[in-house]
Amino acid sequence: MTVTRVLALLELLQAAPGLTGPELAARLGVEERTVRRYAVRLSELGVPVQAERGRYGGYRLLPGYRLPPLMFTDDEAAAVVLGLLAGRRTGLAVGEAATESALAKIQRVLPRALRERVEAVQATLGHTRDAAPAAAHPKAGPLLALAEAARHGRTVRLAYRSWRRESSERDLDPYGLVFHSGRWYVTGLDHASGQVRTFRVDRVGRVEPAAPVAGSGEPAGRPGRGEPAGRSFEVPDGFDPVAHVVASLAAVPYRHEVEVLLEMPPAEARERVPASVATLTPAPRGVLLRTRAERLDGMALMLAGLGRPFTVVTPEGLREEVRALAGRLARCADAVPGPGDRPPV
Repeated sequence: MTVTRVLALLELLQAAPGLTGPELAARLGVEERTVRRYAVRLSELGVPVQAERGRYGGYRLLPGYRLPPLMFTDDEAAAVVLGLLAGRRTGLAVGEAATESALAKIQRVLPRALRERVEAVQATLGHTRDAAPAAAHPKAGPLLALAEAARHGRTVRLAYRSWRRESSERDLDPYGLVFHSGRWYVTGLDHASGQVRTFRVDRVGRVEPAAPVAGSGEPAGRPGRGEPAGRSFEVPDGFDPVAHVVASLAAVPYRHEVEVLLEMPPAEARERVPASVATLTPAPRGVLLRTRAERLDGMALMLAGLGRPFTVVTPEGLREEVRALAGRLARCADAVPGPGDRPPV
């Protein structure tokens, strides 16, 4: 059927732009002149198709043209819907309202049978982790602006709100974006402190190009076509945004500084202690763990859960919590169940 093949051409142009006439003809099972006729038909229907001649020419949709969700295959539509559901749960998605509206739009145009199957997955899917808080979802504007600035190496001006709810504005060289444990982070050179810092993207209220520094030689006018405005920077050689964010989170200034000698090989320690929890340094008897903790009883539980000998270097309060935990475990081990404690067989 001609209509079916015209729609098949549209799907090919969406999936693989730049295919030549002979390539499209082979995939559709028609002659090359028929491909040209199909392309004209699509243009008449309001779908702008470009045909470029030459060695590297081919057919493609006009840049910026947006296809409706109706053009998704069943697998593609299901992948998009389930991806949105997963993003909402994990915090990977942007604003909650945007996720909900996108889900509603796509589900409205799905074929009934596919929509019911996707809804069945949504209704029956279980999760092993709590959902990320809605406050962790960043707005799309700041996230996309930071990504663009990081890609092009452009300094930006941030409007930022700290965890103490203190507002500030600062210039930042964004080295990269990182998604970790349900939250988005941006890391880069903070011009106010002169240090590489990590910021939560959900606390960024506004992102705009940083003003040129007087005498720097940076152009004050508009950038070239396709280039973002702002001052340029270079990412230091070998800088790893993921490693830096994880390490900076492990160094958050909680109340207690902790040092513990773990009697286990370094490779095992790295597998069992996440880099976001502590820094690990090889030592003669094993590994020296350094971290900070708000509560020492939780740290005692974590160390006991490793199931390996350890020595507390500091603080003394952690020794007391380990002794208290050992006492509680000993009492549990010595407890004898009463006659009524066992469930009926």
